[in-house]
Amino acid sequence: MAERSETDRDSSDQNRVPSTYKEFVKRFPALGRAHESIAKTVEDAGPLDAKTLALIKIGICVGAGLESALRSHVRRAMQHGATAAEVEQAILLGMNTIGFPRTVAAWSWATKQLERGV
Repeated sequence: MAERSETDRDSSDQNRVPSTYKEFVKRFPALGRAHESIAKTVEDAGPLDAKTLALIKIGICVGAGLESALRSHVRRAMQHGATAAEVEQAILLGMNTIGFPRTVAAWSWATKQLERGV
């Protein structure tokens, strides 16, 4: 996998992070740094590119019902070249495993983010 610099992680993502997350990291900066370190280590552990990683994380968010995280990963996937069709497929893949209602909910969250853009 190509090494990604901090600038590749798009500094605008930090501006879109939920305020609760920002407050938590401000209160517990060491935990925030540890979280970021683990995320980077996991992303760098294998051959998957940034777009594929974001699409997989979309699927994880669908299964866990994480709206805010799903929107974040849709944005990241788009930043790394994912199309709306690829984002939708990442969501639809979970339908037989997690169910129709959760899939439809995730699709609606993603649709709103796709309309907003990067």
